[in-house]
Amino acid sequence: AVVSTQSTGYYITNNLRLSSRNMSGPKICFVIGGPGSGKGTQCELLVKKYGLAHFSSGDLLRAEVASGSPRGQQLSATMAEGKLVSMDVVIELLKEAVDKSFAEHPDKIILLDGFPREIEQAKQFEDKICPATYVLSFDCSNDTMTSRLLSRAKTSGRVDDNIETIKKRLVTFETATAPVLEHYKNAGRLVNVSAETDKETIFANTCKGLGL
Repeated sequence: AVVSTQSTGYYITNNLRLSSRNMSGPKICFVIGGPGSGKGTQCELLVKKYGLAHFSSGDLLRAEVASGSPRGQQLSATMAEGKLVSMDVVIELLKEAVDKSFAEHPDKIILLDGFPREIEQAKQFEDKICPATYVLSFDCSNDTMTSRLLSRAKTSGRVDDNIETIKKRLVTFETATAPVLEHYKNAGRLVNVSAETDKETIFANTCKGLGL
């Protein structure tokens, strides 16, 4: 079934519900949205209402560093040198989190916030862990995201919340994620949700789009 986002606030390219797909493994939902799209807020709301599991690669990396483990110490040294953490390490951390969540709560949907950032990450995840059940994309115009980020900058103190950096971040996001969205659209696993309105409306459309 195809439902228009213009009339409903969401767009789905098949008629299988996330909560009822016949899968024996973890129910993975990739969550994608540009900076300022509000995907983090929507993930928090989904966790609060439905008790879904929620992970982001950034949080997992920070937690590993904070643990003081040998791997965490290596990660800390890598980041201190300004180097990028290898994809293998990111996939390894995600696999551990997914495996643990699935072992403890096999029926719980797992949200992966801000992942994948590029098509190669998606391929690596599905090759080494499991297929994504669905991909949730929060669609938002560059003007709206820029406005939200500039508004946040007034209180956030984040150095990357300035107009020039925001423009670069948006271009990077669009370039990297376009192949991801196209891939999952063609696979019939993409759910697009309009993120232009207030968070309550977006949340209602997110729940409908995911069949929750």
